[in-house]
Amino acid sequence: MSLSVADFQTPPEFSTYAGQESFFEGSPPLSQGVGYAVVLGFGVAFSVLTTLLVYINRWFSDQGNVTSEHFNTAGRMIKTGLTASVVVSNWTWAATILQSSNVAWEYGVSGPFWYASGATIQVLLFGVLAVNIKKVAPSSHTVCEIVNARWGKAAHITFLCFCFAANIIVTSMLLLGGAATIEALTGIDYRLAAFLIPWGVILYTASGGLQAAMLSAYVHTVVIYAVLVIMVFLVYIKLYSSDQIYDFLQQTVSYTEDECKAIFSSNGTVDSTFFEADTYACGPVPGNNEGSYLTMLSGGGLMFGVINLVGNFGTVFVDQVYWQSGIAARPSSAARGYLLGGLCWFAIPFSLATSLGLTSVALMLPLTKDEAGSGLVPPAVAYQLLGNAGSVLILVMLFMAITATGASESIAVASLITYDIYRTYFNPDATGDQILRVSQICIVVFGIFSGAFAIILQTIGLTLGWVYLFMGIVIGSAVCPLWNMMTWKKASGTGAVIAAWGGFALALITWLVAAKIQGGEVTVATLGTNEVMLAGNLVAICMSGTIHFVWSMWIDPQDYDFSELDKRISLVEEDNRGLTEEERDPVLLRRTERWIKHRGYAISLILIVVWPVLSIPAGVFTKSYFAFWVLVSVAWGFAAAIIITILPLTESAEDINRVLSGMFNKVLGREPDIRGPKPGIESTEAVEEAPHKVDEDDSVEKVVDA
Repeated sequence: MSLSVADFQTPPEFSTYAGQESFFEGSPPLSQGVGYAVVLGFGVAFSVLTTLLVYINRWFSDQGNVTSEHFNTAGRMIKTGLTASVVVSNWTWAATILQSSNVAWEYGVSGPFWYASGATIQVLLFGVLAVNIKKVAPSSHTVCEIVNARWGKAAHITFLCFCFAANIIVTSMLLLGGAATIEALTGIDYRLAAFLIPWGVILYTASGGLQAAMLSAYVHTVVIYAVLVIMVFLVYIKLYSSDQIYDFLQQTVSYTEDECKAIFSSNGTVDSTFFEADTYACGPVPGNNEGSYLTMLSGGGLMFGVINLVGNFGTVFVDQVYWQSGIAARPSSAARGYLLGGLCWFAIPFSLATSLGLTSVALMLPLTKDEAGSGLVPPAVAYQLLGNAGSVLILVMLFMAITATGASESIAVASLITYDIYRTYFNPDATGDQILRVSQICIVVFGIFSGAFAIILQTIGLTLGWVYLFMGIVIGSAVCPLWNMMTWKKASGTGAVIAAWGGFALALITWLVAAKIQGGEVTVATLGTNEVMLAGNLVAICMSGTIHFVWSMWIDPQDYDFSELDKRISLVEEDNRGLTEEERDPVLLRRTERWIKHRGYAISLILIVVWPVLSIPAGVFTKSYFAFWVLVSVAWGFAAAIIITILPLTESAEDINRVLSGMFNKVLGREPDIRGPKPGIESTEAVEEAPHKVDEDDSVEKVVDA
């Protein structure tokens, strides 16, 4: 007699989705009108809001005139809270929201942890480079400008190629994940979605520059955390509990293959099944301890963690976005902002995927592996929890992530083209107006190009998950040379060029050969397996680091004087905001560098070694251990949301009051002299406020330490 679902206990939501071969089944839960309202409506609304904020701040605050320097560096005066918010925004891709829940669906509790920890330490460690930028190249605009100043033309062109590759890959991933989710939720064709999304970014970024991108980043990040808090609250507090999710997860892995076939079938019997192994979340998890989702002892999860760890060094250290955020921040704010931003960002993949990702498996929603790989786990669970309202929330959250990061990527590309190509090779005597105009044109052109490139990737069959794992192979070989450039006086420019291209070539060869050996042929599918991607990623970063170390130590050692570096970098205009003697104080810079090194290295060690090792004795989590794990994720998420929302406002309270006062006086017809000093001129008020700024920095340091 054939087994049927009547013979055993069925999953919690079985009756709702019985007979469905996929969750969405090609039928989006939302109308196209909702999709256009979010993509176009939100895009226009945030463009107007952000542009308005920039101009109000420019007119009523003390920002002075907007020069090309200010357009591309935000005046080098950004405080800790906004720096942290920008770091979170830059690092919150579509993949952060979508792919983190995919690895929870695939590996269980280890997936969200390895996604979060494997992509947090890069931000923490980049804080060291951010301080070094202020220490040795405070006048710089781009990472490649620093490369050119130290190592010359060959290295400059080499690292320009890698930086452009990083920007293109990151932007493509934003649009790939975003367009696929918008199509699944609203029915808008992914090609049209990929084309329309960048336009909202183009409008406000081209008009307001980096400051506009940073202001929008804060607003978008607040919205992202608001949705995160709602989802975590629904899963573990309102609708379910950690104990219920635990029981459901244990039930999911308890099913035999025949029971899984009966569950995923047309009429509840094995004979009508459409179940295939690894296509649906049902039965024991291959490679996990006792086949459980509730364990850190996961071979697949660990392998993903290593790929994530190695690959993400490239997308932080080689992405101009993070260099420009370091350039824009004050010296002390750069270190504290990156540390605080990294810790707050940890909550987004960890808390969100621990709730939505695990819930998708616990409820055994009929998500296929292809749907999960395309990033559809969060929208599916959100729809299950809240219906259409849940789908709208995830759509808005995703749009916030795409546009905020997309704005920063646009500014990054514009800065590279403007300063490292136009000014360096075509017009060395370019005026500020020319630089400004070229930057704005580049933002528009790159926005259009990125949409077209994402469509090409989707057309040839590359998914968000595939591109995410692949990026380290392309740009990982540039990581070690760039770190050495800022921290090691012996670092050789020739060695850097050889290491970058040599590491890339070896990684590419390893990747192709591994796919051939493991899969018997070289296809998109065989190139995308975890083992093959891991091999390519490791070779890229390890061989590049080895080559550069050997070359710089024994073949072409240098004895570089870092005090000469900033002398080879010139400003376009005499806009010295953020470049005062106080900002260049060597005592302050040494103290800040020690501060970030001690904390950055220690927290990195805790996240990638101490925490996982302490989780090993637990084996398969008990119900109480899982409850504690969930408590940590919920508390971390709520704390991060509070910090990122409130700290930038409290730090900028004086500026906000000044703006509001100016607007009030304007309405009443008063015309006091409320505008700030011109670029490069330090006002008496600024000097008088200096002691207050030091106290403010000290208070922020105490908060971060706590």
